[in-house]
Amino acid sequence: MAKKIEIEIDGKRYPCRLTMGAMLRYKRETGEEPTQLNLESATGSVTLLWCCIASACKHDGVDFGITLEDFADGVSPQQAAAWARIVFTPDPDYDEAGGEKKR
Repeated sequence: MAKKIEIEIDGKRYPCRLTMGAMLRYKRETGEEPTQLNLESATGSVTLLWCCIASACKHDGVDFGITLEDFADGVSPQQAAAWARIVFTPDPDYDEAGGEKKR
């Protein structure tokens, strides 16, 4: 299971996870594989963040009817950078295969 985090946009909290669905959405939106993403690209980072929230919301049954552009208007560069650090920094105690903390 992907790391579970929440992102606050315009006063509402949304689940956010890097999932296969998020990666498919990213590919559909950009035409590029997420593995090609340069995290210093503001547009790429905010697009992947939007895809991660859209995917997590769909899975969790949370209404998320925000367009990519409207979403970008509500996200600060600091939020996007903080999210990237959380998602892309390996957690040495996290078991990716099982999705739980190692004992």
